Amino acid sequence: MNDKQKKPQKLKARLPRGFVDRTAGDIRAVNEMTAKIREVYEHYGFDPLETPLFEYTDALGKFLPDSDRPNEGVFSLQDDDEQWMSLRYDLTAPLARHVAENFNEIQLPYRTYRAGYVFRNEKPGPGRFRQFMQFDADTVGAPGVQADAEMCMMMADTLEALGIKRGDYLIRVNNRKVLDGVLEAIGLGGDDKAGQRLNVLRAIDKLDKFGPEGVALLLGPGRKDESGDFTKGAGLDKEQIDKVLFFVGITDYAESAARLAELVAGTARGGEGVDELNFIGALVTSAGYGPDRINIDPSVVRGLEYYTGPVYEAELTFDVTNEKGEKVVFGSVGGGGRYDGLVSRFMGQPVPATGFSIGVSRLMTALKNLGKLGASEVIEPVLVTVMDGDVEAMGRYQKMTQELRAAGIRAEMFQGNWKKFGNQLKYADRRGCPVAIIQGGDERATSVVQIKDLIEGKRLSGEIEDNASWREARVAQETVPEADLVAKVREILAAQAEDRKRAANV
Repeated sequence: MNDKQKKPQKLKARLPRGFVDRTAGDIRAVNEMTAKIREVYEHYGFDPLETPLFEYTDALGKFLPDSDRPNEGVFSLQDDDEQWMSLRYDLTAPLARHVAENFNEIQLPYRTYRAGYVFRNEKPGPGRFRQFMQFDADTVGAPGVQADAEMCMMMADTLEALGIKRGDYLIRVNNRKVLDGVLEAIGLGGDDKAGQRLNVLRAIDKLDKFGPEGVALLLGPGRKDESGDFTKGAGLDKEQIDKVLFFVGITDYAESAARLAELVAGTARGGEGVDELNFIGALVTSAGYGPDRINIDPSVVRGLEYYTGPVYEAELTFDVTNEKGEKVVFGSVGGGGRYDGLVSRFMGQPVPATGFSIGVSRLMTALKNLGKLGASEVIEPVLVTVMDGDVEAMGRYQKMTQELRAAGIRAEMFQGNWKKFGNQLKYADRRGCPVAIIQGGDERATSVVQIKDLIEGKRLSGEIEDNASWREARVAQETVPEADLVAKVREILAAQAEDRKRAANV
């Protein structure tokens, strides 16, 4: 028997499926974007709120199955008091819990915004992650659809603040009540038809994917896909299907409004929904938001099982190239609607609410496609190199670094193995440092420093071919008194900024 101890296995570094690490560039891009969104929300009078990542599972509306672990799309654990807690699935349910718990202290209408990560215990796939960021704004306690109209205007203003020009986006508005009226008008009212109504909603939700022909099959007998799999339909007849397709196929609301009102005539909920759509249309038009920015569009079917009134979606209308090299419309980057039933779950009394959510990662991708993100590049730090390791020398290097920082210049003192000076310059090159500060024993004795313009030096090494060119070029390395260190570094950084500006305008 071999008593020799087995060598312990090295732990394998691996990222959980459906999660991603964020680099410095990603983090800065998100910070830049969310700062602009936050500014718009603040101008509209909304205040920030932060809720914890964990909530009790029943508060999220995700109910426990008969098993040892919840498996309803949430990541969950059991507390020591045997209560199930889950990572938040969205930012709306935690808001509803917060409002209900603090109802007597909150001033209604309560206008708040929240940004943060949400978690979905779902199968990951291309572009589908288990953790992603949302940025929400909500108004709680405002029953009138003027609150919904304001949300649509704020969405439009947010997209423009991010640099998306008019013509490249559209806020599309629909109303759940109108669809309820259409369904009632074709004979699908009443509790006994709830299952069939749900099948109709699911069929309509496939409009973008399958087109009117595919949706007609899902509304009727059913649809077989390319693999041969059959999806049972909602069982509507041709007349019913035609009326549903007319509703979701409206492209010019003004032209179709009269016919739509006629379709839902006799249904109280449908008539109310049409009135609300017309009211929203009048409000946004009066405020200067024409149909090129906010448009009544009955084909919007997002979350119709969840929302109770107006629904709205922010869509980017410009083309992008997908992973297959095809030109496609970018599509939705966020949306929301009225959800009057969510807070009421906790209260036992009606509490109206409306709000929308921006998909931060998706919107960031769109902004990168437009070149609207990361334009204000972060300058890497000036590197103070280390030539000697004694206390006196190290003290001088640290003092120089602090003087640069105090002047508002990003700077760092080299913290690696300083004995190989070439490695320090390699580090500066890989890091993209704009300037290196060098002071050996000779310079220290005369209280001077060498300042190396690393950007100019790199350019000169590739462009200068003779001594005459060198004399005419900006000097890549200079020796200056210690007292002039900050001023000289500022001068070099300003010259580099001018070079970047000229290059961008070529």
